[in-house]
Amino acid sequence: MVKKRLMKSKKCFCDTGLLFENCCGLYLGNNKKAATALALMRSRYSAYATHNADYLLETTYFSERKYYTEPEILRWAVSNKWQKLEILSFTENTVEFKAYFLDSNSKPQVHYEFSTFKFENSTWYYLDGKFE
Repeated sequence: MVKKRLMKSKKCFCDTGLLFENCCGLYLGNNKKAATALALMRSRYSAYATHNADYLLETTYFSERKYYTEPEILRWAVSNKWQKLEILSFTENTVEFKAYFLDSNSKPQVHYEFSTFKFENSTWYYLDGKFE
């Protein structure tokens, strides 16, 4: 319970400068759906930072879920310490970003991705990404 209270008063992981409870916390708590692909992408970054594998799987497009498992997602999320999200560009259904993190050996890493999202049945989903 204390951890939840601390998280509410903490700035959001996605670097908007907003409090977590007023930003990605709205989506991760299943109270609200992301209104844009960018909002979904930011909330997915926060889901990695908070180790919320359920949310990551649920926000992946149906046809792509077979490529991911909850234990794999959770293992990767937990083994890294998420540092910063940098949005490079975005359109209605794409987001280009860099995610900065420390790997399991505390070595700085940068994950670059150009992600594509799909809007279906009033909901945004992560479809796929191109990596460098």
